[in-house]
Amino acid sequence: MLKSLPLQEMTLQEKLAVMESIWEDLRSSPEAVPSPAWHKKILAGRRQRAKSGKSKFLDWETAKASIRNKLS
Repeated sequence: MLKSLPLQEMTLQEKLAVMESIWEDLRSSPEAVPSPAWHKKILAGRRQRAKSGKSKFLDWETAKASIRNKLS
């Protein structure tokens, strides 16, 4: 049963809290959320590039700094 949320009346924080609740619920049973075929193909390609040494990896702090620099 789908219930409507009063989105127009909700604050941003309330909307984010609802999204977090939904995400937590979905995470509790990952097997119930199928992965699409296109996603498996992308992951297989990335795995192959990593095995062949063609991928570059950054530590998390460097990656966050790079993202912040691109956004500012």
